[in-house]
Amino acid sequence: MQEHHFSTPRSARYFTLGSPEHAAEVWFVCHGYGQLASRFLERFRPIEAERRCIVAPEGLSRFYLTESAAERRVGASWMTREDRLHEIDDYVRYLDAVYGKVVTRDARVTALGFSQGTATVCRWTALGSSRIDRLVVWGGEVPPDLDLKRLRVPTLTLVYGTRDEFFTPKIIAVTESRLREHKIAYDLVPFDGGHEIDDATLRRLI
Repeated sequence: MQEHHFSTPRSARYFTLGSPEHAAEVWFVCHGYGQLASRFLERFRPIEAERRCIVAPEGLSRFYLTESAAERRVGASWMTREDRLHEIDDYVRYLDAVYGKVVTRDARVTALGFSQGTATVCRWTALGSSRIDRLVVWGGEVPPDLDLKRLRVPTLTLVYGTRDEFFTPKIIAVTESRLREHKIAYDLVPFDGGHEIDDATLRRLI
């Protein structure tokens, strides 16, 4: 048996709040595992503003979250461990393409990833061709396999809920240790909550 790979065009989608044409700020927000971009984007209504465009790309792999034929809820994923390097290459190119469509002027760009989306935005920042001014890692870790020498971003912020069952104090400590080892400056922003986008904390990031 031989494995083969080739590139093929496919359709992808993203959602926006606000217009990019006159935006002074553009936010790219990447959802977590099993979420859809449209629903995830609703969590960012608290920071909607006239000169801020918020862009929610959707992971390229969709799947059914439930087996019930009556409900059949759908979610999306950025990648799995299967053929992972090609999936990473695919979504980095995809995010660069969305960036090229949206960022048409000298706007300040924030990339925010939540849960599984944290690895996505970190890899995009390190491996992609887009200029990212601020990276927000919310409720997830900087990928352990990422070469942090490539993660050069003016501002890095780690956000976590003190009751987050996934992004635990142990993972936070390991992440901080790696960042300090590579002399990468960062801000740590905790909030009283779980594995979620918190409205008050989101406003603090503005």
